[in-house]
Amino acid sequence: MKNSWHALHQKKILETLSSDLNKGLQEDEAIKRYKQYGPNLLSVKKTKSALLRFLSQFNQALVYILLAAIVIKIYLGAYVDASVIFGVVLLNAIIGFIQENKALNALAALSESLVTVSTVLRGGKKQQIDAKKLVVGDIVLLQSGDKVPADMRLLSSRELQIDESALTGESTPVSKTDTILPEDVSLADRTNMLYSSTFVTYGTGTGVVVATGDETEIGHISKLLNDATVLDTPLTRKISKFSHLLLLVILFLATVTFAVGLWHGKSWEELFMASIALSVAMIPEGLPAVMTIILAIGVARMAKRNTIIRHLPAVETLGSTTIICSDKTGTLTRNEMTVQELYCANEKFEISGVGYSPDGEILQENKNYDSGKNRTLLELFKAGVLCNDSTLKKSEKAWSIEGDPTEGALLVCAKKAAIDTDTLRADMPRIDAIPFESQYQYMATLHFDKKTNKYIIYVKGSAESITQRCSTVLDINGEPVPLDENDIFMQVESMAKKGLRVLAFARLVIEHKITLEHEHISHNLEFIGLQGMIDPPREEAIISIEACKTAGIDVKMITGDHAITATAIARQMGLIHSAQKDENSVVITGNALNNLQEKEMLEASKNASVFARVTPEQKLRIVEALQKNNEIIAMTGDGVNDAPALRRADIGIAMGITGTEVAKEAADMVLTDDNFASIEAAVEEGRAVLENIIKFIGFILATNLGEGLVIMVAILANVTLPILPVQALWINMTAAVFLGLALAFEPQEPGLMQKPPHPPSTPILRKEMLIRIFLVGTMLLGGSFGLFELALMHGNSLEEARTIAVNVFAVGESFYLLNSRSLRFSIFKLGLFSNLWIWIGIFCMIGASVALTYLPIMNKMFHTAPISLHDWLNIFAVGVLIYVTVAIEKMVRQRYSSI
Repeated sequence: MKNSWHALHQKKILETLSSDLNKGLQEDEAIKRYKQYGPNLLSVKKTKSALLRFLSQFNQALVYILLAAIVIKIYLGAYVDASVIFGVVLLNAIIGFIQENKALNALAALSESLVTVSTVLRGGKKQQIDAKKLVVGDIVLLQSGDKVPADMRLLSSRELQIDESALTGESTPVSKTDTILPEDVSLADRTNMLYSSTFVTYGTGTGVVVATGDETEIGHISKLLNDATVLDTPLTRKISKFSHLLLLVILFLATVTFAVGLWHGKSWEELFMASIALSVAMIPEGLPAVMTIILAIGVARMAKRNTIIRHLPAVETLGSTTIICSDKTGTLTRNEMTVQELYCANEKFEISGVGYSPDGEILQENKNYDSGKNRTLLELFKAGVLCNDSTLKKSEKAWSIEGDPTEGALLVCAKKAAIDTDTLRADMPRIDAIPFESQYQYMATLHFDKKTNKYIIYVKGSAESITQRCSTVLDINGEPVPLDENDIFMQVESMAKKGLRVLAFARLVIEHKITLEHEHISHNLEFIGLQGMIDPPREEAIISIEACKTAGIDVKMITGDHAITATAIARQMGLIHSAQKDENSVVITGNALNNLQEKEMLEASKNASVFARVTPEQKLRIVEALQKNNEIIAMTGDGVNDAPALRRADIGIAMGITGTEVAKEAADMVLTDDNFASIEAAVEEGRAVLENIIKFIGFILATNLGEGLVIMVAILANVTLPILPVQALWINMTAAVFLGLALAFEPQEPGLMQKPPHPPSTPILRKEMLIRIFLVGTMLLGGSFGLFELALMHGNSLEEARTIAVNVFAVGESFYLLNSRSLRFSIFKLGLFSNLWIWIGIFCMIGASVALTYLPIMNKMFHTAPISLHDWLNIFAVGVLIYVTVAIEKMVRQRYSSI
């Protein structure tokens, strides 16, 4: 029954609900139903306790490795180091816990959105009650400014208009009527139904409550939001796989090392220490902390570009995005209706300028036109100003409209023709009016013209309703001539194909004052002309879409608006081209989606550029279908209806200005200017962050591999360990903090947005990165092991030899850091000093190495000893060799490969 109220007669509905139009429910019956069905609130899904949600943050393979490292450090007596690593793990757990809490707050915001006060009839008396106490069968009275408190079937109305944008995505207020509708009418077209959390923008109405709480349409969306799966980000998925693989590799190598050592006849205690050293060497302890810092820096950069990141991982997700699903109104368009074309007296005109600012000109064939030449054109402007209930205002910041955006566009158009709207309204004051009613499809106003002492009726509305009441049309001199309806409808069709909303205007001059009635304008009107308007696209959004396409990112429009309007805007935005596939395949409506099977849906989601007139469930289905096609989806939205899809998408993007609190809570990112161009800017920053994370991983793993190889080769060769476990820990921590962290501040590389996004299926470490890690790791092995053995041969002590081996890593990593700034470009192309943190990090690393080598307390803690200048020269020679080798490898790769 819930979905069929729009198809039932009013009497049948009232009988079914045991209610009375004139009296409403009796108070005792209302109390009974309240006890039976509960409050008019959305229930929030029960979640895991806060403790369990916090503990679940530790359920990650990389964290297991770090926890194992903590145990090892404690075993070694390195309590300070164990505390530092545990602090890193704890910090990441806290951050994850806070992020999850924010996501769950979306449901609480959705529930709170229903709290309001409603005017109802109870026992024949009008009273105001808390909306949560509404029950099915209540008779609710609504007026302009009210929030609809529950799903209702409209029983009576007067010029009632409802803003349903938060629920359906419809960009303009919807006129409501109590007319019975066919059962198969879609949600957005049920003009006799009122839905909770929408708003009355004009008129009054009376309705009967047919659903409350979870049974409402918004309740259904709440369930979708509850059920929507929150996906891991591409990087976290890859890091998870990488962590599992790394854990297996470390365990395998430690086992092999232990077994080979036993074969060599070493004691198990000595081998156990060696295995611990190998594990410590190969664990990237600084990875989680540096990743968090890199993401945080990305958040700060994005904030400067009108983007607020609510969840840190969303930063890197942007860098992996392959498809952006964008809403139309306000994001791709300005959300400011603008008149673009006029037609009167057999002439067509264009209007330049966009938005509510009255800057623009009247053009004919791309040339300025003097509107004084065409008396009917002036009459068309006058009709648009006088048959109008809105006002145009200018503040310090911008022009704005009070009232209906469509009527506001008419005022702006008249001002572009140099018409003083205030003076015109004063010279021709309104005497009477017939407000717009959906069954008549027009509005009429009666005015007294002080200059001619005559009364004039102006009428505006749909072309169909206006032309059938006209017998003549005004010519260029403002004189009536016979009407040609075919010519008018040909012009209407031409405008409609461009996505323009067309309004027709007519007038009737009378001698005496009357009380305006419908019968007075039923015939003999003089047709004036047409005004065609549209919500124009943002110019910066058009540029950003082109930039996204260059970057290999597809953009799709998903809107609740009509297909014709959406298609016209899509063509202007460059989302659809005339040479593209059949329009039926690139533009799909919600009704068409309902008939698609899963396989067809996957194909349609891939090929279509525009999805029009879609429901919340369909938005969610589109996102899921695209994800099944292995795409990384960024989804924009501003309404309650967008929340489930925002939460399901890889990254949900909410509008900061027009967005509802529900949408913002469900999203990962909020645009402070509601502009698509900011999404493109955020994607650019996200790519830079992702590149920096990959650079850091490539840098730190080369260090870990080199250390691991040194220890493993020593055991396999049955020789003394060149590096002790505590020294391996020192190398890892200093390399991550002093050197690796500098990569977090690396600026964007040239041509970042000219490359396609990283395919979701590719591993976090690509082939070229693995080759470089192995190359550098091997060179660190050769340099440290070789100089260690050379020092022993020249009579140096074991402590001195190990100090040399440790410093080979410190210096070698410093030189490698210079090459880690880019996979493709040399440091000279990037700019020697474009990232000063690189040099600060290297300076700190050298300072730490000097302290490790010459401070007695450090010698005691880390088993090191002072070394000679000659030893340092050998160490720096290894560093230079590493830099030159990687630079040559880059040059060869640039020349002979496509990366």
